[in-house]
Amino acid sequence: MNKQSEKFTLAGGAGNMECVLDMPADSPRGLALVAHPHPLYGGTMDNKVAQTLARTFVGLGYAAVRFNFRGVGASDGVHDEGRGEADDMAIVLEQMRARLPGLPVALAGFSFGTFVASQLQQRLIAAGQPAERLVLVGSAAGKWAMPDVPADSILIHGELDDTIPLTAVLDWARPQDIPVIVIPGADHFFHRKLGHIKNLVTQLWRRTD
Repeated sequence: MNKQSEKFTLAGGAGNMECVLDMPADSPRGLALVAHPHPLYGGTMDNKVAQTLARTFVGLGYAAVRFNFRGVGASDGVHDEGRGEADDMAIVLEQMRARLPGLPVALAGFSFGTFVASQLQQRLIAAGQPAERLVLVGSAAGKWAMPDVPADSILIHGELDDTIPLTAVLDWARPQDIPVIVIPGADHFFHRKLGHIKNLVTQLWRRTD
């Protein structure tokens, strides 16, 4: 797969935001924003799960954007418990929509990033501009007040996740009647299981094309 990567900086609510854009070889058919895990526990946009999600979307023909949350890498500011991070993700989306207009938007996140991405989706729904679909890996249910998500959201979780227990995710998904895809033997960081994430998202996405 050919891809072009570009690092760039945007002005966010707390100063500069460090971003990277991965482009497919051909003209993009969509735009995907990927949110990384918790910044106070080593989470960055270079996290392996976040990178896997970005590569997966590039393989599906999407332009994939990752950015470092406040206080991470070259991004200014300090951690804001998900509020400022959702504000910043909204700014990234607005800027990328201006740069790549007219494309459908997908939102994805890993761990704490699922909290940020799902908050942004709620804002977009309220504004009448929802993202076409969410991909949430290691959903942060029980850790943060995860909002409800659309019924077609793709939820992937590790069976042996000891950071966000599977039972907490099922308790969150059950009232919404949304299936959770469980990867047997996977821990929170999907060590040696990243290929399953790529394959599952690719298969589920293409079925809706």
